Amino acid sequence: MNRVEMKEFTCQALVVHCMDGRLQKPINDWLEDRFRPADYDRVSLAGGVFELEMILKQVQLCYHRHKIRQVILINHENCAMYGDESTPERHAADLRKAQRKIKETFPALEVELYYLHLDGIFEPVPPR
Repeated sequence: MNRVEMKEFTCQALVVHCMDGRLQKPINDWLEDRFRPADYDRVSLAGGVFELEMILKQVQLCYHRHKIRQVILINHENCAMYGDESTPERHAADLRKAQRKIKETFPALEVELYYLHLDGIFEPVPPR
């Protein structure tokens, strides 16, 4: 049996967003404008950063295996995972919490936060 040698792959960023189909086109277009092809890893999960422990595992993997330098976290308006708690304030709080946790473990990583409106507008969420 021949072993195939794996080449090292590196990329600039890990992008985490919700799997909601309503937002895939705006996210795809936004990513095309920001990155070269194959210069980011992408995680699409219900609720974006809702399942924080799962996100932290993905950040760790991408940091060690793909040498990412940046994490982009995107939550969105009217997210079914959040239900009645899908407010801009709740999303901002969860995004900031995820940013703090990532920075505690990986202080060198740049972390950007966005709240995506259903009309495709990306609103930066400033850290506090």
